[in-house]
Amino acid sequence: MWSTLVPLIIGSAVVPMQIVLTVLLLQSNAGKRVAIAYVAGMTAVRLVQGVVFGLILSSSEAEVTTSQGSSAIVSILLVVVAVLFLVTALRQLLSDDDPDAAPPKWMKATASMTPGKAFLLGAGLLAIGAKFWVFTLGAIAAIGEADLGRPTSIVMFLVFAVLAVSIHLVLIGVTVFAPARSDALLDRASDWLSRHNRVMMIVIGLVFGVWFLIKGLDGLGVW
Repeated sequence: MWSTLVPLIIGSAVVPMQIVLTVLLLQSNAGKRVAIAYVAGMTAVRLVQGVVFGLILSSSEAEVTTSQGSSAIVSILLVVVAVLFLVTALRQLLSDDDPDAAPPKWMKATASMTPGKAFLLGAGLLAIGAKFWVFTLGAIAAIGEADLGRPTSIVMFLVFAVLAVSIHLVLIGVTVFAPARSDALLDRASDWLSRHNRVMMIVIGLVFGVWFLIKGLDGLGVW
């Protein structure tokens, strides 16, 4: 299970432009309040996806009479995830555009953004991002296939949801526990992510794309 969950967590967490947005929100007029609302919006969408699709996938698996059928669902999702990772890497190789970047008007509006709008921004970025839907579905399917029981499965999905925003939480924590140094640290983090965004997405896309493709095809008996 963890061999599937860890790459999904990293792929969900390491989205440079989303992290840059958190930095900009922390440096805005409302600071921590809007950044927390932004992260809450992303987390809320993941939790709703977890509830809705967890129930759907659980029902689907209940109708599957063989373990091979259940594994096939997970394997197909892994192949889809692999394709998304590889497409992201290819797009970065061929272009400097970030497919996960927020619209420019949102970037400019962060200075005066309210908590309500920040919540909607976080929720919207997750809701319209196709790969994040698939990442969440892949996590739900992997947890379900592990057959941990409902309480443990719920805890594991909550762990996935929290770790998916762990970098954002760390940045918010910096402003809470090291306020005097937070501006300089946030500026350096934002600059570093902006400079290395393309390389990070290429490496993550290729490594995890190949990994999930091998796992998915192996599960389908193709590899």
